Amino acid sequence: MVIYRVASAPGKVLMTGGYLILERPNAGIVLSTNARFYAIVKPIHEDVKPESWAWAWTDVKLTSPQLSRESTYKLSLKHLTLQRASSSDSRNPFVENAIQYAVAAARATLDKNKKDALDKLLLQGLDITILGCNDFYSYRNQIEACGLPLTPEALAALPPFSSITFNAEESNGGNDKPEVAKTGLGSSAAMTTAVVAALLHYLGVVNLSALSEDSHQQNKDSTDLDVVHMIAQSAHCIAQGKVGSGFDVSSAVYGSQRYVRFSPEVLSAAQAAVKDMPLEEVMGNILNGEWDHERTKFSLPPLMTLLLGEPGTGGSSTPSMVGAVKKWQKVDPEKSQETWRKLAEANSELEARLNMLSKLAKEHWDAYKCVIGGCSRLKPAKWMEGVTEPIKEAVVKVLLQVREAMLGIRNHMRQMGEAAGIPIEPESQTQLLDATMNMEGVLLAGVPGAGGFDAIFAVTLGDSSSNVINAWSSHNVLALLVREDPQGVSLESGDPRSREITSAVSSVHFN
Repeated sequence: MVIYRVASAPGKVLMTGGYLILERPNAGIVLSTNARFYAIVKPIHEDVKPESWAWAWTDVKLTSPQLSRESTYKLSLKHLTLQRASSSDSRNPFVENAIQYAVAAARATLDKNKKDALDKLLLQGLDITILGCNDFYSYRNQIEACGLPLTPEALAALPPFSSITFNAEESNGGNDKPEVAKTGLGSSAAMTTAVVAALLHYLGVVNLSALSEDSHQQNKDSTDLDVVHMIAQSAHCIAQGKVGSGFDVSSAVYGSQRYVRFSPEVLSAAQAAVKDMPLEEVMGNILNGEWDHERTKFSLPPLMTLLLGEPGTGGSSTPSMVGAVKKWQKVDPEKSQETWRKLAEANSELEARLNMLSKLAKEHWDAYKCVIGGCSRLKPAKWMEGVTEPIKEAVVKVLLQVREAMLGIRNHMRQMGEAAGIPIEPESQTQLLDATMNMEGVLLAGVPGAGGFDAIFAVTLGDSSSNVINAWSSHNVLALLVREDPQGVSLESGDPRSREITSAVSSVHFN
């Protein structure tokens, strides 16, 4: 019987902390979602041939059904590096690095008894399949081509793990390879994390089946997750060619959280690997490194829904926008520091108020529930009308403070964009977000992460999300099926494609 392992990791929405999160000690709030990447790992050969002890290489096969791609590699058992065996020109540096780093971590950590089992597994070859939920990709063009309305129902009607189309237009008039149209949920981080987690579990380095729901957020049981995190961060940074803030990988591993980045120096060992240091040694250094990132449990207060919308105005390049902001910081250090300070204060204010709402929900559930239900049917200007009980008044007051903090964040982000000469909250998004924030039951709306044209998000109260979905649809904005799911990386019981399609559709709620 062929043993196979399936792990999954979620996509993310960075609610606060865009740009600031690049520098310690600024924090960001990142929500993980129910959109997940899956990695399936199994052996290529059922048996190891008698002469295999003398082999210097083993086989690796990587399949991406949604892109109709299959690549084959040889993995050097001495250097743990991959060499392409197939001539296809499509490369996936994220998965390639994830494989090399996970195998090297297994070599670096397993004792002598387990190394024999590891060698046997490696000699059987590694057959890896990756699948991403539809939410990571834009299916807007297909929906419009079919003459269907831009609604979540049209998205839900697509088969799970649908084929992905490429953007037709060439950027800058050059002969760039076609790009996949994405929705900005952090597909590369979720994919890298899923592959690393599945491989580490398959090779016996970690045991993800022992994860309790709490261990994603608590430190006491999360040693295995910490290993997944360190390897995934390293592989992801090397594949990207730069050491980013890492919030996307952290949320893919641990789920929704308040995050402060690690010091970039912690990955100097991984960067040394590119300069010919043995991978096994590099992995040992990384696993013993001083990882100083901070994460605190965070999720949206009860009875609130995260909504994401795809405006269909074309994506934005996060690296070039970050570059423009960094340039502005150098040119005008005084003004930029002042803007960053105000933005950091507004971010902290929003976080504190949302935490206060979670606390009020816990301590005064009936009053909280009643207020959320009432406000979900009213425009924000009327939330306080007719509220007389002190506790209910307190809840409404905090809801209004959350809105105020969000307006402050948006204001400072716009100022930063104008000063740096980039569209962090473009005019078209501003009009859309203002209109959204004035709808019944909408707590807040904004542009996630680095901003731009990629997506917008809203947080709605109670059952009010259908109003927003309908209003967005009339403004040519496609509401996605994504919701917050605070769970990070997890071991799956089987191939996600074998689940009934009906279960995928029945799990979609149109509030």
